[in-house]
Amino acid sequence: MPRGSFRGGIHPPENKSSTSGLPIVAAQRPSKVVVLLNMGTGSALSSLVAKGDLVHKGQKIADPIGRFGVPSHSPVSGKVAAIGAVRTGLGTMDQAITIEPDGQDTLDESCVPVENADSLSPAEIVSIIREAGIVGMGGAQFPTHVKLTLPPNAKVDALLINGAECEPYLTADHRLMVERPEDVVRGTRILMKAIGVDRAVIGVEDNKPDAVEALQRAIASAAAAGTIDVVAVRTHYPQGSEKHLIKSVLGREVAPGCLPFSVGVVVNNVGTAVAVADRFDRGLPLIERVVTVTGSGVANPANIMMKVGTSAIELIEQCGGFVGDPGKIIFGGPMMGAAVPSAEAPTTRGTSGILVLDRAESRSFEPMPCIRCGRCVELCPMRLEPALLHQWSEARLWSEAEAYHALDCIECGVCSYECPSRRNLVQAIKYAKAEIGARRRAARERGDK
Repeated sequence: MPRGSFRGGIHPPENKSSTSGLPIVAAQRPSKVVVLLNMGTGSALSSLVAKGDLVHKGQKIADPIGRFGVPSHSPVSGKVAAIGAVRTGLGTMDQAITIEPDGQDTLDESCVPVENADSLSPAEIVSIIREAGIVGMGGAQFPTHVKLTLPPNAKVDALLINGAECEPYLTADHRLMVERPEDVVRGTRILMKAIGVDRAVIGVEDNKPDAVEALQRAIASAAAAGTIDVVAVRTHYPQGSEKHLIKSVLGREVAPGCLPFSVGVVVNNVGTAVAVADRFDRGLPLIERVVTVTGSGVANPANIMMKVGTSAIELIEQCGGFVGDPGKIIFGGPMMGAAVPSAEAPTTRGTSGILVLDRAESRSFEPMPCIRCGRCVELCPMRLEPALLHQWSEARLWSEAEAYHALDCIECGVCSYECPSRRNLVQAIKYAKAEIGARRRAARERGDK
């Protein structure tokens, strides 16, 4: 198999041209920011502030409950207007801290650059990253410090920086690599020290030649040649899946049920690398990120550096508002993103895109019976049997779904996209995964008693 290849996958329309050449612009000051107290990784946070408190930009306002969480910080200076339940982008009601900006952007005294980064130990670097609230910026929001905290027997020899951005429409990572390649390289070097490796590779899909060139220049000017390489891989969805990028770039295959460190690799997103550089060189925790606002239902698509917690509607209005008859708003891209119940939904640290589709594009279809064409099996990049997993899920046969490796599904959506019967395959597998996870947690709790 040639470099940059893996079994299965597809090449859907990229739909990136409307924003791929547009520079990142600063977001207008939001009327409010809503900082969720649920990270989406099963870790809740406890508020450190009360209603009516005055907070500074970058001030820690919530601490995690449990090891898989990270703190949250105020994206603005202003007043805590409310602490209570809000409707999230997933449609759930979760606790959140709502802050009204005062227009001053007064920086908290804790936000100072790290002057002695080169002399810090790996454990000290990991601690700083955790306290900065840095998570995976590709969408999953998995805490970065957990990825960097390796088991004692793990033997890791490479850091892989994910710059594939294979999801259609999205160009946030692309623009970061073009406009801030020095920060990508700087963050990469800090992450290398955190896990104790001498080699890093930045994987970029070959539809972004300007990003490859910018990174190569930044590596050369930073005298990092030979320790950091840039590899252009084939544009092929879901190339941005970490297991598939490892296969494409390094030729290593992660076994089912295993994590990247099992083949000697740690994977981080380019946005995460920039967030690390921002903390060490600017003193800023993760309070802002680039989001691509795009789609047929947006007047003027753009790449925007936004404050985390800004509502979707305020960012859409900065892009000229809705055009035509908008039918659906998606946080993320069309393949792996989630439709939000309201344009008032607050963004999170993992919101890479706000995709607005007009009603014609977002129309739904009635699923038809499976015709057993095998298309989903042929194209599944994880070598699963989506049609069978759908069957087990509909029948609520969770043990059978687990036996057929439902938990190995990366939820890329290839099966649903290609299904001629328009069956909701990936949605059914997501449901099965949630039920299997709930059963496992219940079993652990029973075993503790």
